[in-house]
Amino acid sequence: MEKQGVRFVKLPDNAEPTWKKIIVESNVPELLEPLRVISRNLWWSWNDDARKLFEEIDPEIWEQTAHNPIQLLEETSLERFSELEADMSFILRMKEVEARLSQYLNERKELLGPKVAYFSMEYGLHTSLKIYSGGLGILAGDYLKEASDSKVEMVAVGLLYRFGYFKQTISANGEQVAHYEAEHFTHIPVQPVMDENGNWVTITIEMPGRTVLAQVWSVNVGSVKLFLLDTDLEANQEQDRFITHHLYGGDNENRLKQEMVLGLGGIRALEKMGISAEIYHINEGHAAFIGLERMWNLQQKANLTFAEAKEAIRASNLFTTHTPVPAGHDAFHDDLFRAYMEKFTDRLGISWDEFEMLGKTNPHEDHFNMSFLAANLSERINGVSRLHGRVSQELLVELYKGFLPEELENVGYVTNGVHYPTWAAPEWRKIHEKFLKEELPEDIHDYDEASEARAWKNIYKVEDGVIWNTKSTLRARLIEYIKERFTDTHIQRNENPKFIAEALSKLNPNALTIGFARRFATYKRAHLIFRNLDRLDKIVNNPERPVQFIFAGKAHPADKAGQDLIKYIMEISKRPEFVGKILFIQNYDMNLAKIMVQGCDVWMNTPTRPLEASGTSGEKGVMNGTLHFSVLDGWWVEGYKKDAGWALNEERSFDIQDLQDELDAESIYSTLENEIIPAYYYRNEKGVPVLWVDFIKNTFAEVAPYFTTRRMMRDYFDRFYIKQAERSKGIVAEDYRHARDMAQWKAKVSGVWSDIEVVNVQLADGITNSYKMGQDYPSKVVLDLKGLTPEEVGVEMIVVTSDEPVEFVQKQEFTPVKTENGMTHYQLDLNLKQSGTFNYGLRVYPKNENLAHRQDFRYLRWI
Repeated sequence: MEKQGVRFVKLPDNAEPTWKKIIVESNVPELLEPLRVISRNLWWSWNDDARKLFEEIDPEIWEQTAHNPIQLLEETSLERFSELEADMSFILRMKEVEARLSQYLNERKELLGPKVAYFSMEYGLHTSLKIYSGGLGILAGDYLKEASDSKVEMVAVGLLYRFGYFKQTISANGEQVAHYEAEHFTHIPVQPVMDENGNWVTITIEMPGRTVLAQVWSVNVGSVKLFLLDTDLEANQEQDRFITHHLYGGDNENRLKQEMVLGLGGIRALEKMGISAEIYHINEGHAAFIGLERMWNLQQKANLTFAEAKEAIRASNLFTTHTPVPAGHDAFHDDLFRAYMEKFTDRLGISWDEFEMLGKTNPHEDHFNMSFLAANLSERINGVSRLHGRVSQELLVELYKGFLPEELENVGYVTNGVHYPTWAAPEWRKIHEKFLKEELPEDIHDYDEASEARAWKNIYKVEDGVIWNTKSTLRARLIEYIKERFTDTHIQRNENPKFIAEALSKLNPNALTIGFARRFATYKRAHLIFRNLDRLDKIVNNPERPVQFIFAGKAHPADKAGQDLIKYIMEISKRPEFVGKILFIQNYDMNLAKIMVQGCDVWMNTPTRPLEASGTSGEKGVMNGTLHFSVLDGWWVEGYKKDAGWALNEERSFDIQDLQDELDAESIYSTLENEIIPAYYYRNEKGVPVLWVDFIKNTFAEVAPYFTTRRMMRDYFDRFYIKQAERSKGIVAEDYRHARDMAQWKAKVSGVWSDIEVVNVQLADGITNSYKMGQDYPSKVVLDLKGLTPEEVGVEMIVVTSDEPVEFVQKQEFTPVKTENGMTHYQLDLNLKQSGTFNYGLRVYPKNENLAHRQDFRYLRWI
């Protein structure tokens, strides 16, 4: 039927709606466009005025979106935007923040080298960007912020997870429930990286029977660019789209694929974008594959052999390990690893046997270890605290057979720090800006630890009442925040209203508040405070000196023991005597962490020593006058000062862990009862706890300045970046002449090493002949070096303790004195510096003044 040129068509009878997608972007008025610009650079997350600006737009939406300015702008109404356009005071503040960001970025157009490419599996930059799970990620995020503040030339590479790490809820019976919520990339500060032709930058990674694509996104972290790879593309198979769905998600095979994308794909992305660096920093073994990709690139570009390319890339690779136990280092079974990586041997021009030894200590092992790969392809390695540096030497010494752990020159440490502008409460920063008057240069090369320490000592000039009022304000804010969060989460799971009312009524903004928040792994021993419930009851329910404990943290979804700890704490918190005195706050994230470290009076940490590699939550606390109470493990070994916190005994008393736990729990109760609680509740005539305030001041003056990312960055420059960059320049100069020469020399030495003969050793026995301390005893070793020169072979005596565990005592080197009839004579005037009973050994090792360190060429023979 037609009418007046219009054709009518009968529609099919269909009761189901047909939906088609439309995208409606927020219509931010042109006058308010700076808000969008500011929201796209995470600089806002550590700038107080920027955060206040966004909060003012709509405080309710600001809280609902977990302080996400991009989502805030999406959800703000046109009416509210119209109001803001008419608010000249708001417009002025907005323009001031915009100008500050512009100035900040302009001051960083010229950056400080050497240029660093930083690789990490996770980054904790802000709650809205869910690409982190815990301490490793928070550390990496803080490090990027510090690189920007300190004008360091750095780029970073990671993965963009569609679901990120899980959101935690606790069921009515105390069970942890993991929820994965898909990330809307339009609501987070990521932007596609486009090439010069306007195409999205993508890279490929070869996997068994297929090629996987990954597209590249970027995040602005001040002046630092963070590039994130994403495989959730329609062109990929479903199993490969899953690679970047969950942080640490899936099985071991998916973990291997994630690490291939991060390492191999990360280097390919930088290459495609034309970005190179002088230092490649591997943050944990997850990113170890960058060494393989860099070697292959060099072999193609510079026509180098595998050995030559290895010499070249190792000089500029730095490997940071955070894991103090062998089981914590990623390892993949031979069958799985070979299925994915076998073709890489053809590229590198080596056999499979040679390739797999990059990740093993002996060929009989059935797993390829990523930390071993990172160590083998890095000139230097560092732990993340002084103690962890020593632990790392012990863990990695099996790679360097014949050496004692303390001899590993290539394994050092840089103690982790925290980004002060991110974690310090605005109230404290105002006090510090007023009293810490010494101007500290932004240039990291001009950083002076002594000057900064002197500046922090000005905290002693602040009146006690100001210190106490500031801390009381932050504690009250924490309690109010917890009440809001506690109410919401408990209502969601239909908790008993009577329990809610009673718990909230007992929360006390004036009570001593102790925080315990971290990843819930069993070695962190969250249960210690509950070893004696009767005693704990008396502590928390003292009417004159009440105490309350705030717990938070997530257990890995596969960690049943960690989840059981959470359930146990939830059960304790519901006992009548502990309602409102013991609280567990679910879904620990950066927002909750920040308000807890600022508001708690004491931060408690009870790991099994030495399983805390560093820890940084306590460092965040000391930036806020929150006193630390911990086992002497990780950073606290270096940070603890008398009258600036408390420490449990460093030495282990029992081999049986349950007995050690009992002793440590007793120490905790005793310290609380006899030191911490009395100091907190002692008041002077003005109602100020002067002893407690002294502790806070001591914490600021004696502890805080040494645990910032600024100090940490300076340490990385001094101990690693500058030295490695200089050596790397020499290695690649003159068409990689040094790399070629060193590879050739190592091949020569390894070809004859096993043929070197020991012709004669003349050394007093030491058992039948006793030595006298301080006297010289002529000793001689004669070797047939099989064509090597005396300058290429060293001989030394090592003296160690005679009891287990073996400890290094001293080392003395023999001097080559003559070569006769093809035999080289080495001589030593042996002089022992200590009295006692010792063991000694003689060993032969290769020498070359161009080696970075002894572990650079691990050949060693004991005589």
